[in-house]
Amino acid sequence: MKYTSVKRTASVKAFALILCVAAWPLVCGVTGCSTGNRYKQSTGEYIDDRGLTSHVKTALAEDHQYKYDDVNVTTFKGVVQLSGFVNTRDQKNRAGDLAKHVEGIKELANNITVKE
Repeated sequence: MKYTSVKRTASVKAFALILCVAAWPLVCGVTGCSTGNRYKQSTGEYIDDRGLTSHVKTALAEDHQYKYDDVNVTTFKGVVQLSGFVNTRDQKNRAGDLAKHVEGIKELANNITVKE
């Protein structure tokens, strides 16, 4: 009689362990993906923004007319902001034009300061 009780307890513990292990991916999947709001990016938005920033930096680096060593590029929810310093207004306008032509940008804020 005692042997059956021990066997049943072991079976219940094994079932509970299996249930916990099976539920773990569900719990992590539901709580692991953050959703963004207007002040915080979701994981997908963060990845997309990193890609946009990279594409804009590449476009600026590949320009044969000017160098943009002192220009910073940041992106938040598809809005790209250019900041930093350039020598002429033409450089500022050219940087804005290059950035506008990058696919996926929702809006561009050209906050580059001209040193003139």
